[in-house]
Amino acid sequence: MKYILVIPAAGQGKRMGAGRNKLFLPISSVPLIIHTLQVFEKDEQCAQIILAINEEERVLFQQLIEEYRLKKDIILIQGGAERQDSVYNGILHAADAEYVLVHDGARPFVTQAIINDVLHMAKEKGASICAVPVKDTIKRVRNQVVEETVERSSLWAVQTPQGFQLSVLREAHEQAHRHSFLGTDDASLVERLGKEVGVVQGSYYNIKVTTPDDLVVAEGFLNRERT
Repeated sequence: MKYILVIPAAGQGKRMGAGRNKLFLPISSVPLIIHTLQVFEKDEQCAQIILAINEEERVLFQQLIEEYRLKKDIILIQGGAERQDSVYNGILHAADAEYVLVHDGARPFVTQAIINDVLHMAKEKGASICAVPVKDTIKRVRNQVVEETVERSSLWAVQTPQGFQLSVLREAHEQAHRHSFLGTDDASLVERLGKEVGVVQGSYYNIKVTTPDDLVVAEGFLNRERT
């Protein structure tokens, strides 16, 4: 089952505090975005990758694609002011796709099994996410004071990739655009349509590299894979 992958890659990564796009930061001497792209490079179901980027970084992305000899059809398009804008621009370039996956460029440890599960759930439901049950105790806090302890048995931490029938995702983004609604993820836009979003099991290793601490964890994961 073929799909087109959209990766919003125009963010500034302010929480990383690196002074540049975190996707260029090295993990074991290889840029973060390359680790992620190499996962989908190996997936025969992935027909095309659309990278929504900051135009000022176009040359850097092109150089990396050439340096690491990525053979997949990769299109670089203009990203938007918000992640949601970048994804919307991406799906506008995916006109021939039946299925679209949206993935964070900073999640380099996604597995083929997760990709397959998300894709098949998207075929069944029209929209799907991968997620993991919350393990920690969750408390609602206001002004540094606990208001309540939240019952966690039904709480899941959402990851990417998220998968969609293209028609469903396009409708969700167009409605959000008309109403100036900014969601926390693409699935939340589909939820606003009243449509079901299926959930498949993700992985606690499928981390998003967001802070300097995450870089240390990512290095540890890579070392573990080598041994």
